[in-house]
Amino acid sequence: MKKYKVGIIGATGMVGQRFSLLLADHPWFEVTTLAASARSAGKTYEEAVGKRWAMTAPIPQKLKDMKVLDASNVEQVASDVDFVFCAVDMKKDEIRALEERYAKAECPVISNNSAHRGTPDVPMIIPEINADHAKIIPAQRKRLGTKRGFIAVKSNCSLQSYVPAVHPLMDLGVTKVLACTYQAISGAGKTFETFPEIVDNIIPYIGGEEEKSEQEPLKIWGKIEGEQIVNTNTPSITSQCLRVPISDGHTAAVFVSFNKECSLDEIISRWENYKGRAQELNLPSAPKQFLHYFTEPDRPQIKSERNLENGMAVSIGRLREDTQYTIKFVCMSHNTLRGAAGGAVLMAELLCAEGYMD
Repeated sequence: MKKYKVGIIGATGMVGQRFSLLLADHPWFEVTTLAASARSAGKTYEEAVGKRWAMTAPIPQKLKDMKVLDASNVEQVASDVDFVFCAVDMKKDEIRALEERYAKAECPVISNNSAHRGTPDVPMIIPEINADHAKIIPAQRKRLGTKRGFIAVKSNCSLQSYVPAVHPLMDLGVTKVLACTYQAISGAGKTFETFPEIVDNIIPYIGGEEEKSEQEPLKIWGKIEGEQIVNTNTPSITSQCLRVPISDGHTAAVFVSFNKECSLDEIISRWENYKGRAQELNLPSAPKQFLHYFTEPDRPQIKSERNLENGMAVSIGRLREDTQYTIKFVCMSHNTLRGAAGGAVLMAELLCAEGYMD
């Protein structure tokens, strides 16, 4: 596999920082460009991040002294990379415009932002679940008038804890899903130092999160029809999303109804043996085992499970029959690894392996 030159747009934010750690020693990708807002431009990465560095590991040595570019100078940024990762804090219409400018400059965009998730010809890929949605990229290129440039997006972090657990059960005729998510503060770009009001507290509202949790899976499970991805209309999904005093890791309490009979042992077996395209291709960031089931009644737990398989696995436990739904269980994933930057890196690996970056 050749080395791809990559850029990080929004490099100073929390997800951008996570990208810098994941990409510093990546076997396929070499970071050649860092970009952020105009106020960071011209500074070294270390100067631009300053006291906002929120990761437990230090800034990668090889990126510390790299000069940060202005992300709005699209031609300058795009000229030195094969593609970019994008995680910016801007208004949605501004993000949409910026990402399209990069794509039209023949620079593919792997986006962690939500702005293009609803665009019908932009694939929203979880590599183990809907890798085939990459096939929509030629239709998007046709619309944009590009040869190489396109946008691919990662789904919201909240649903990455429960959609992977529901997916291997879809052929049982899943009709209804109820998911209550308990979400870490890093999902809001916060630490305990910058978010003191969360200490000893739960905030029962995260703006826009419930809509994303209910709608985005319908695109992930949708089908390509002509030149767009058409959302499925089943199952019906309802969710509640709460912010809890956890640094990293989103937990979900999940209830599922389905039509066909299936024993609990068979469901656990489906989870433990499930493999997707990421495992078939043996991608560098792919967990060897995507879904892990824990038999202990008090697992999975954030502290013991969030970093499982470098934070890229999904942990499940407490499967049992339910009186209102067919089954219920608890699951958990690392929100800035599997749910954000790590999921985007894995998607980029998939698109490289499948030839979309050539």
